[in-house]
Amino acid sequence: MEAKEDSQNEHLKLANKIFHLTHPDVEDIEKVRLKDEVLSSIKSDFMVSLYETLAGDGVLELDQSVLDSMRKSIEDELKKLDEKIADAEENLGESEVREAHLAKSLFYIRTGDKDKALEQLKVTETKTVAVGQKMDLVFFTLQVGLFDMDFDLISKSIDKAKNIISLDRVSLKQKVVDAPEILTVIGKIPHLSEFLNSLYDCQYKSFFSAFAGLTEQIKFDRYLHRHFRYYMREVRTVVYSQFLESYKSVTIEAMAKAFGVTVEFIDLELSRFIAAGKLHCKIDKVAGVLETNRPDAKNALYQATIKQGDFLLNRIQKLSRVIDL
Repeated sequence: MEAKEDSQNEHLKLANKIFHLTHPDVEDIEKVRLKDEVLSSIKSDFMVSLYETLAGDGVLELDQSVLDSMRKSIEDELKKLDEKIADAEENLGESEVREAHLAKSLFYIRTGDKDKALEQLKVTETKTVAVGQKMDLVFFTLQVGLFDMDFDLISKSIDKAKNIISLDRVSLKQKVVDAPEILTVIGKIPHLSEFLNSLYDCQYKSFFSAFAGLTEQIKFDRYLHRHFRYYMREVRTVVYSQFLESYKSVTIEAMAKAFGVTVEFIDLELSRFIAAGKLHCKIDKVAGVLETNRPDAKNALYQATIKQGDFLLNRIQKLSRVIDL
């Protein structure tokens, strides 16, 4: 299974290279290296469709002999895979049949044939009983969506697996901060360890320093770059809210000192978040004090219901105008 997962991770790395190859801020000399690496990956995995697309967009040069060679390799490999499926169905057990179908699914994923990969994954699912193996199929489908940036497929795959949007403080400690699988890899991403631990430990000056380092990586991440501004805003909302939860009132100067920024910066930041309804506090400019006014749970639920109700009414009104037409 490890080899299969490595193959999938390589595809996501390839997608990121293609993103950088077409990114306007990446230097030309870097793009020359990326072009060679992308072409090498395409050839090794017989990614015919991707090759044709990139050639059509002028990113790569089309070589018909390379294209023909990849198509021949795909034809030969599919013949072998179909023979293995037939042999498993005639002479072996259910487990072997499932593995044979999975191998064909992974080959289609390898070649970047999205439609056939999804179709074959569905066939493999009908041969799968174990919950863990079904989850594997969901993750394979999710990887197909991530490679193609198919947000509908990504959303459906996540919903099918499990929706975890956020964690409370206790769960964050157990499932993230102290999780062995997290600790083994978190050091591979610069600033991420400091970012996570400083947030949990309420070391806000260190958090801001790590956050600044992470933003540069997010900007050049294929999956997160389009959400850059949203992510920046939401993370700051979380950390400001966490700080203010500890106080009924606090001076702006004390908060600025805790975050390692100027009073003017905090004043401007909080003004924007308060006006947008992201923070429940008010600024006493004369006294230089922040006063929190957190709503109780019932009031918060009431406000959320009103907001969602207004949204629903607006959608119904728009729909009624379309129907009238």
